[in-house]
Amino acid sequence: MNHESPPRAWVETDVEAVAHNLRVARRLAGGALQMPIVKANAYGHGLEAVARRLDAEEGVAFFGVANVGEARRLMQAGVEAPPFILGPTFAAEREEIVRHNWGCVVSSLAEAEHFDRLAALSGRRFALHLALDTGMGREGFLPEQLGCVIPQLKQLHHLRIEGAMSHFSSADEDPAYTAEQIRLFGDCVRELGLHFELTYRHLGASAGLMGFRIPEANMTRPGIILYGVAPVPSPAAAELRTTLRLLSRVALVRDLPAGRSISYGRTYTTPVPTRVATLGIGYADGWPRHLSGRGAYVSIRGQRCPVLGRVTMDLLIVDATAATGVCEGDEAELIGPELPVQQVAEWAGGIPWEIFTGLGVRLPRIIKP
Repeated sequence: MNHESPPRAWVETDVEAVAHNLRVARRLAGGALQMPIVKANAYGHGLEAVARRLDAEEGVAFFGVANVGEARRLMQAGVEAPPFILGPTFAAEREEIVRHNWGCVVSSLAEAEHFDRLAALSGRRFALHLALDTGMGREGFLPEQLGCVIPQLKQLHHLRIEGAMSHFSSADEDPAYTAEQIRLFGDCVRELGLHFELTYRHLGASAGLMGFRIPEANMTRPGIILYGVAPVPSPAAAELRTTLRLLSRVALVRDLPAGRSISYGRTYTTPVPTRVATLGIGYADGWPRHLSGRGAYVSIRGQRCPVLGRVTMDLLIVDATAATGVCEGDEAELIGPELPVQQVAEWAGGIPWEIFTGLGVRLPRIIKP
């Protein structure tokens, strides 16, 4: 006998829509190689399912991840394109990185020297990408350091410098600053190219590939665009498909008279008799508490049902009066075609990246058939 209960709330991921959006990104990049960004559980969509589907797409050279744990998950999932760890690594992680030949980036000679020693112990040459700080200020060699750094890197005989990367800081806000980053990246790549064979040169994330040309780059790193969000105005925005639905079930339906307060702090009182539905989702699942009192709503039976009072840890209360016939077990859409993530982010005073990546671990990820 199966005693397992159906999920109270869940994420439905459309991996075919993600693959479609990758093809849009690749076209925008002029057919350049792609490093789909799947860190943070593929922006909340489910790391393994998304990576397995995109692994079959043309031009995927790496999968961008944040740390060794995510790289392990990709390896265990049988994904062929290697993971690429986008940020600094800890010394204790580097032996595993070298052993599995995962992609990674260095920002200092000390990191490069450590990788060189580990590669020597393993009897192989290890490929690295150099991070270039063209204006993000987060990691990388400064352009003016390269003249001193390059001769020292050339002495590390168990390393192969196969790539160079940088990252935009304001591609969605400051075109002039972004153009300067592109110029600096080009200068650095040309200088490095006199000494190393740079197989991979990458700068543009989603905003960059939608809004700018980067002549010296031959690979892009699409992130939020894969998940159906255009970070800057673009004609291509209309081509993107919705990739995720956040759904919950109605756990309880009650009729309350006028004058009854709702949820913690009594911030809402029913002005008239109201049919209220309690949903099995809360801020512990990633539905932000900041949505309380912001005009947010969910969709039940195709009807907008306003959120009432404060969002609680595990439950959400909505006005379901307009959803005629609403009953226990009905599905409520909180993100999806009827409720774009951009709208939810605006209500919460946040950004779509934050909403997607904040979707909680107790939400099952179900792949759309």
